[in-house]
Amino acid sequence: MTSITFLFFSQRLKMTLTKKKEVDSVIRDTIDKVLVLRFGKASDLVCLQLDDILEKSVREVSKFASVALVDIDSEDVQVYVKYFDITLLPSTIFFFNAHHMKMDSGTADHTKWIGAFQRKQDFIDVVEAIYRGAMKGKLIVSCPLPPERIPRFQLIFKDV
Repeated sequence: MTSITFLFFSQRLKMTLTKKKEVDSVIRDTIDKVLVLRFGKASDLVCLQLDDILEKSVREVSKFASVALVDIDSEDVQVYVKYFDITLLPSTIFFFNAHHMKMDSGTADHTKWIGAFQRKQDFIDVVEAIYRGAMKGKLIVSCPLPPERIPRFQLIFKDV
């Protein structure tokens, strides 16, 4: 059993993907489940808050989702950091059968969830909405959360 496979059977989120090859493999090999990839740092306070919510939710979503953590400090995963334009942490990206799933949450960026979820049930509701949409063949779904529970970020551009 590989270390990546162990992550999905574990009820704890101790494994962190640090290599592009591991991320590629987990995206390719997760079939008929939503793959939740949390990009962030183990030392970041908001990442730790999100990790706690993810860890508490793993059992409830295990029938329709798998969760993996990706360490953005690893030089080997920078191709994903650049591709998904991960500048704010944590950023959570969703896949279904190797297809990138997007979510319209009323923000400008539909490609990822930025920040932590306020509570465990919010995460479960989002993953369930993505799963239901994916099962219907959709690549973008509407966020099931009320606007007040969706993190908002104001992007500031320097020298524009």
